Amino acid sequence: MRYFRELSVAVALAGLLLFLAVVAPGFYQPQPLLSLLAREAPALVVACGMALVVIARQIDISVGSQFAVCGVSAGMLAAAHWPLGLVLPTAILLGAFMGLINGVLVAGLRLPSIVVTLATMVTWREGLRWLRQGQFVNLPEGTQWFGLPQVAGQWALVVFAVVLLVVMGLAMRHLALGRFVYAVGSDAEAARLAGIRPLAVTLATFVFLGALTGLAAMMNLAQSPQVDPKSGLGMELKVIAAVVVGGVAISGGRGNLWGVFAGFLLLACISPALTHLHIEAYWEKAIQGAIILLAVVADGLRSRRQPR
Repeated sequence: MRYFRELSVAVALAGLLLFLAVVAPGFYQPQPLLSLLAREAPALVVACGMALVVIARQIDISVGSQFAVCGVSAGMLAAAHWPLGLVLPTAILLGAFMGLINGVLVAGLRLPSIVVTLATMVTWREGLRWLRQGQFVNLPEGTQWFGLPQVAGQWALVVFAVVLLVVMGLAMRHLALGRFVYAVGSDAEAARLAGIRPLAVTLATFVFLGALTGLAAMMNLAQSPQVDPKSGLGMELKVIAAVVVGGVAISGGRGNLWGVFAGFLLLACISPALTHLHIEAYWEKAIQGAIILLAVVADGLRSRRQPR
């Protein structure tokens, strides 16, 4: 029962993939499937960081705006002929800085994370809109796929995202820092009495999420010859949905990245599955909403049982 949600999502994903194998085998064409996985790899990286924030009983809805700011900034540096070896850490540091601002306001000033990140989401997005006026950033040659052939570049992004998830999943389970996040999310006061600094842990999760968002922006930048200032729109909903569906309790203190991975794949497969089944695309949001609602209801029922 401890991993009921994660197993349920894994079974649902396996059922969907088996159904597609029988009804729409075209879904498994190698190149389109690889393109789908590479396109979704940046969002998976952000979802890993979001899982830590939610486990710590916080939330960050500004990641889409952070993603756009980091992507455009990295694109402008690349267009100015900065080497990718400098552009990459700069994008990560910029994301970490924006995460630091959120963390200081939430942990330092004790402000609600939903209010703080709503404000920064609008601030970053509108500031970027004013700066670029909708203009794309044209990237120089050699930036796309980091100079690798397309297929090799796609595989590199997918493998990197999965390896990052595995490393983080193991660290959350076996390292003290990972257990601190669970302790703070379960009961911040009890964690403080045990010698943990809840405010420092909360700050660290926001900074880490920001750094991963900057990294994800670089992964997205490598897939196109241009950077769209509107990139990242809706990303916050996508990653939060994957986290919640994957079994991370929105009330904090419970969940793991293996469930997040299964939830992310389940939601990511809906759109291409509808395409191969010749179903109107507008059903995608309805199906995703139903899945999220079921996940939230399951959490609510579980919470009501626990006191008994």
